[in-house]
Amino acid sequence: MSTVQEEVWEILRKLALNAEETGRRMQDTDRRMQETDRRMQETDRMLQETDMLQKETSRQMQETDRKLKEVTKAIGRLGNRLGEFVEEMVRPAVVRLFQQRGIAVHQVFRGAYAERNGDAMEIDLLVVNSIDVVLVEVKSELKTDDVKEHVSRLERFKKLFPQYADFRLMGAVAGMVVPEDTARFAYRQGLFVLAQSGDTVTIRNDENFQPGVW
Repeated sequence: MSTVQEEVWEILRKLALNAEETGRRMQDTDRRMQETDRRMQETDRMLQETDMLQKETSRQMQETDRKLKEVTKAIGRLGNRLGEFVEEMVRPAVVRLFQQRGIAVHQVFRGAYAERNGDAMEIDLLVVNSIDVVLVEVKSELKTDDVKEHVSRLERFKKLFPQYADFRLMGAVAGMVVPEDTARFAYRQGLFVLAQSGDTVTIRNDENFQPGVW
C-alpha cells in the first residue's frame, strides 16, 4: 500500500474514532439533560407539594382561629348565663330558701370583696342578718374542687371580714349543673347545696341536714 493510501486510511480511521467519541459524548450529554429534566420535574413536584402544604396549613390556621373565636363567644355566653343565673334565680331565692330552713337572713350582697395582709377574697353572694352570715359560691357546673375552695374561703372569711367575727358563719354552693357526687361531697362538708330545678332554685339538702358553722 502506498504512503498516500496509508495516510487516507489513517485519516478515515481517525474520523471514525472521532465520530464514535462524538456519538458517545452526545449520548452522555443527552443522558445528563434527561437527568436534569427529571430533577427539574422532581423540584417542580416538591414545590407544588410545598405550596399545597402551605395552603393546607393556612386553611387549618384559619379553621383554628374560627374555632377559637367560637369558643371565646361560647365562654362569653356562659359568663352571661352565669351572671343571669346569679341575678335572676339564685339571688332572689336565697333569702326565701334560708328562711325556710330557719335562718332568718334578710340581706344579700353580690360580689363582696376584701383584701388584707396580702390575702384577698371575693364572695359571689353574701347573705346576712344581725347574727348569721352565709357565703354562697356560684358556678355554672359545680365541681368537687370548687367545694374544697369554698371551705377554704369559709376558714379565712372572718380574718378578711372582721366585722363578721361574732356572726354564725355558714356556707352554701350553687350551680346550674350540680353532679350528684359533688352534691354529696358538699353535704358532708356541711354546706347547703343550691341547684337549678326547672325555672327555680332549690336546696338539695334533706330536712335532717345540719349546716357546718365556722
